[in-house]
Amino acid sequence: MNVIVCVRQTPDTESAIKIAADGRTINTDGLKYVLGPYDEYSHEAAVQLVEKNGGEVTAISFGPERVKETLRNCLAIGASRAVHIHDEDTSHDDALAIATALAAAIKPMSYDLIFTSNKGTDSDRGLVGAMLAERLGLPYVGLVSELELEDGGKALMCGRDVEGGQREKIKVTLPAVICAQKGLREPRYASLMNIMQAKKKPLETKTAAELGVDTAGAVKLEVEKMEYPPQRPPGRLVEGGSVDEKVKELVRLLKEEAKVL
Repeated sequence: MNVIVCVRQTPDTESAIKIAADGRTINTDGLKYVLGPYDEYSHEAAVQLVEKNGGEVTAISFGPERVKETLRNCLAIGASRAVHIHDEDTSHDDALAIATALAAAIKPMSYDLIFTSNKGTDSDRGLVGAMLAERLGLPYVGLVSELELEDGGKALMCGRDVEGGQREKIKVTLPAVICAQKGLREPRYASLMNIMQAKKKPLETKTAAELGVDTAGAVKLEVEKMEYPPQRPPGRLVEGGSVDEKVKELVRLLKEEAKVL
């Protein structure tokens, strides 16, 4: 079984994000970049499927030179090979442009299953998976938190949560694009030995132009402005001698000042 997992490099969630001087991008100075937290689940699911059924995992990502570091990490945690679609222009960080470039790179490859993650923790779009499936003409199942191969590896039974606390099962014929939700698998961490071995695994670099893709022309979204959320007003202690008095005062404040009751 050959599985492709599309991953995204994102700023570490513990990083302090600052808006750049242009007001449209973030200041990348000193930022630490990591494999996207949601991509960890999809990558682990891909690796476990291959470990159980044989084959190989190919990690693929779009972005600047620094993305190679994240792809090396993927190689250290189970991927057999990696493909980097190199593009230094941050204005090309658009869901449709990325999906178009990924599709062009994936089409000539041999695969049975493609994984994407729920969303990138930086962009929060959650669009690439569905767009990629459309570009490749493949079925797509989103927000999958449970999966099992069936029919001798020709189909996949997917489970996912839906509104109302319900759970639904979807059976899809392979090849297909699966969008992994948090909790699909518990991510592993790279050992020192695997990190060293990853340096010997193949990492291929291609450009959008080499793939025949006009990335700039595929961009459909333009960020006009970034701004910080408004500061929250300070908390307020409700006065009163007893619990009943405090409750009455709180109700009065909600009615007369906050006007939410």
